[in-house]
Amino acid sequence: MFKTAATGLAVFLSMGASAALADSGTYELDPGHSQVMFSYNHIGFSETFGMFSGFNGEIEFNEDDPSASSVTVSMPVKSMITGWDARMQHFMSDDFFGAGDGEVVTFASTGIEVTGTNTASISGNLTMNDITKPVTLETTLNKSAPYPFGPKEGTPTLGLSAKATIVRSDFGLGAFAPAVSDEIKLLINIEALKVD
Repeated sequence: MFKTAATGLAVFLSMGASAALADSGTYELDPGHSQVMFSYNHIGFSETFGMFSGFNGEIEFNEDDPSASSVTVSMPVKSMITGWDARMQHFMSDDFFGAGDGEVVTFASTGIEVTGTNTASISGNLTMNDITKPVTLETTLNKSAPYPFGPKEGTPTLGLSAKATIVRSDFGLGAFAPAVSDEIKLLINIEALKVD
């Protein structure tokens, strides 16, 4: 329900003065430092949180025309982390995903609108549970610089964060709404390193 990708944000390096720091080319998401957090309201008593991590993605960044950049992300449904095995098993049940080992959530950008010196709205298609819907990610370029140390030292690197809200019933995942909120809040953070 929350896998947007997320992911997707990355693109937006397209952001004004900050974009000048990013080189054109292909950037791959660092799976060890990229996460999609999700939260939902439980019967008005609490916000419950979970996370996806270790997913794959790629940003094609166009320095001359940042709005022509693109991002794609793919996350296995079973990469979800909930912190409680019973909740994880419930999410994987037929009440929600009924997910097999190979089922993934994907995000592919369709457009980028620069909204500030380091911000952009990234539009794209989120596919989940075999249903595709449009999603907009409000994205911030946190940092664009060479990686500072270790084996990645000197590699152009992007750090981005994004927020979005999706409606899980749009993806056929509306069980127990509205007691369990239909709206899912997403908080996405990624690092991406240049590969060409």
